Amino acid sequence: MMVCHCMRISDHDIRSAVGWMRASDPQAIITPGRIYRAMGRRADCGGCMTLFLETMRGCEALAVDRAADLEADTARPQMPVLRVRRL
Repeated sequence: MMVCHCMRISDHDIRSAVGWMRASDPQAIITPGRIYRAMGRRADCGGCMTLFLETMRGCEALAVDRAADLEADTARPQMPVLRVRRL
């Protein structure tokens, strides 16, 4: 299905870009702007943005994997908590 007629972007293009971005960086926050840049395009009139967002949000690969995020947090050394004494 054609999502953006100005830039000739289909729903397949959006899903492919989201999948590629998630595969390259599992912790990336994927935004419409990043999807446009990944495809080498930019928003033109904005009339497609509602359908673009619906398509983007419908992608299974859009969400960040919380299990991987929790593993990354435990792998990092924890910073000590400094307490300030008031005089």
